[in-house]
Amino acid sequence: MLKNGMGDMLKQAKKMQEDMQAAQEKLANAEVIGESGAGLVRVVMTGRHDVKKVEIDSDLMSESKDMLEDLLAAAVNDAVRKVEDKNKEMLSGLTGGLQMPAGFKMPF
Repeated sequence: MLKNGMGDMLKQAKKMQEDMQAAQEKLANAEVIGESGAGLVRVVMTGRHDVKKVEIDSDLMSESKDMLEDLLAAAVNDAVRKVEDKNKEMLSGLTGGLQMPAGFKMPF
C-alpha cells in the first residue's frame, strides 16, 4: 500500500516538474513592455530579461542626456518588474498558490 502511495507521489512530482519546465519556457519567450515618461520611452523585454527593442519618442531627443538616461532606466526597471510579476503569476497557478522561497528554481 505504501509503495502505491509513493509511486503516485513520484508521478505527481514528475508531472509538476514537467509543467514547471513548460511554464518557464513559456515565460522565457513571453514579452513585456516597460514604459516611462507617460509612454515616451518604451522597452520590450523577454522573460529572460533580454531587451529586444528600445523606443524613444523623437520629441525627447532635444532633452538633456541625463533625462534620457533616467527615462530609459525607469522603462527598463518597469519591464523587469512586469517580468517578475508575470513569473509569480504563472508559477502560483502551478503551485496552487503555495509560495515558493525566493530564488527557488525548478526542476529540483
